[in-house]
Amino acid sequence: MLYHLLYPLHTTISFFNVFRYITFRAIYASLTAFFICFFMGPWVIRKLNEMQIGQYIQEDGPENHHKKAGTPTMGGVLIIFSVVVSTLLWTNLTNYYIWAILLVTVSYAFIGFADDYLMLIRKQNKGLSARSKFLMQMILAICTGIFIYNCPSFNTQLNIPFFKNISPDIGWGYIFFAVIVIVGTSNAVNLTDGLDGLAIGPVIIASVTYMLFAYVTGHVRIAEYLQISYVSGSGELTIFCGILAGAGLGFLWFNTYPAQIFMGDVGSLPLGGVIGTVAVITKQEIMLILVGGLFVIEALSVIFQVGFFKMTNGRRIFKMAPLHHHFELKGWPEPKIIVRFWVIAIGLALISISTLKIR
Repeated sequence: MLYHLLYPLHTTISFFNVFRYITFRAIYASLTAFFICFFMGPWVIRKLNEMQIGQYIQEDGPENHHKKAGTPTMGGVLIIFSVVVSTLLWTNLTNYYIWAILLVTVSYAFIGFADDYLMLIRKQNKGLSARSKFLMQMILAICTGIFIYNCPSFNTQLNIPFFKNISPDIGWGYIFFAVIVIVGTSNAVNLTDGLDGLAIGPVIIASVTYMLFAYVTGHVRIAEYLQISYVSGSGELTIFCGILAGAGLGFLWFNTYPAQIFMGDVGSLPLGGVIGTVAVITKQEIMLILVGGLFVIEALSVIFQVGFFKMTNGRRIFKMAPLHHHFELKGWPEPKIIVRFWVIAIGLALISISTLKIR
């Protein structure tokens, strides 16, 4: 909105020319999202407390989690609000990809809201059934995949990291590939959201990483120099990724240990979904395995645990899944688990960025 209102004024007031630059708008959009979360956070926490919207803890979860019962949850509404408002304020609203990303943000937030709301109504840690939640995610991801597939200039080539000359074109099959990426990332972030600040930290790290990927992918000369796919218009997602990081930092102020508020599914599902969508649009979808490696590890720990449990009639690989619970039961203090997982996420992000020169 600001871009459309103020940039046209550059013909009479040269200062407004800065609004044409993605880097300028990304910085101030990030700050906008941060300050919305930072200043609205105390009010949201107070309102959630007044409405008695508190976290319900699984009875079979780690014992030290029971002290967190009643902590305000559904704080993801604060993140989503700041993301949507900042996006509408600072991005070019004629960009197709911005509307694709907003579609995922809002629609997945509604799924998460429904899940959290049912937990509140039932007064237990059970919301939507896994099947209905997954089905809704799939339907919305298919709609998003079709939308992206029909965007002008978007190609259906699949980029293979480290191999610049291998880019198979999978045609309409790319829609289903996009669905796997979006739904998979959404659920992986949701599984990671189990400790104070554990999920939002790696989300911020992944957002900053894809902020860089979006910028180089949307810049024709840099993309050509790095020998990566150029996607016209994807540079605008640099701003969105900055907004995601800014909102994440603002929320982390209140979500850091000991948390004053939890994001709930209304936050974790859309955050994962939009990261997956950005990865698809920027043609760095396979690289997401590395950028979001921590989310992948957490998801795989659940898959392996469940599979091994069923195949061996009750035996377990980990003390508890997802993986962060395993380390809790081994006696690691919660802050130590969180920070060490963040360190892993930063290391994986740095490795993924280095691949831009390894082709």
